[in-house]
Amino acid sequence: MTQQTTNRIGWTDLPERVRTSVQEIIGDRVVEAVSQPGGYSPGTADRVRTATGRRAFVKAISPAQNPDSPRMHRAEARTAAALPASAPTPRLLGCHDDGEWVALVFSDVDGRHPATPWRADELTRVLKALEVMAAVLTPSPVTHVPTAADLLAEDFAGWHRIAADPPAVLDPWAWEHLDQLRAAADHGIAALTGDTLCHVDVRADNLLLDATGTVTVVDWPWACRGPAWLDTALLLVNVRLHGGHDTESLLRRLPITAEVDPMTLTGVYAGLAGFFADGARRPPPQGIPTVRAFQQAQADALLPWLATRLR
Repeated sequence: MTQQTTNRIGWTDLPERVRTSVQEIIGDRVVEAVSQPGGYSPGTADRVRTATGRRAFVKAISPAQNPDSPRMHRAEARTAAALPASAPTPRLLGCHDDGEWVALVFSDVDGRHPATPWRADELTRVLKALEVMAAVLTPSPVTHVPTAADLLAEDFAGWHRIAADPPAVLDPWAWEHLDQLRAAADHGIAALTGDTLCHVDVRADNLLLDATGTVTVVDWPWACRGPAWLDTALLLVNVRLHGGHDTESLLRRLPITAEVDPMTLTGVYAGLAGFFADGARRPPPQGIPTVRAFQQAQADALLPWLATRLR
């Protein structure tokens, strides 16, 4: 599945004042901007080059593209500014915020997204990087972010919303096991304790691999404090979506998830499946027409796994 917005604006669509501010942050005039694929934001996502060869990555948005995205960019800027240099993340060079447009300027990463379906060697590198990242970000170096339980509480209540207002079409197994799914999701949200800074949106298009195999984790608007294993468990949803790997075996073999209570992991996956199934039936957000199909695909990938785990 291609994870990509279809109506992303580019560097030349930004107001002159925004481009001027970005160039002041970089310290030079931008002469080339290449829009990057992947993700769902309708805002800019450009690798830029300046007249003297400097490079940076610029993402910018206003409420005209999507009313919620400027808030997300501001949240990401606060988190990125507090990340330690040892974290596998790009460095925030600066931020423009004029109350309407928010633009973030990061150090450029000369990399590409992992291939999907996932290649075994790339998956191994990413899983190791997430383990190292969890160690580096424990205890959380960022204090202003919410806990994972608070951030995800509404999302994990998806099965409750479905029970109260059933959709016209719902997976038959999910319908028959709705009470079990609600109980599992409630257990999952209660178990999301810990003091690791978590990304909680780890998937192929939020990861970059450079020529040496070094992994960089990008896009941090949803950062929160939770258990060290959470990002690894969430990545396996993306792995399962694209197929080709035994995610159940990975859960058991990976040191970071092997000791986690299986019912806790089941609960997290139940909460995610409810969020995706509930979200997929709703109208798409402004400027992001493809996200509902992606949510449905993730629900479809998770439900057979849950049917096995909840036997």
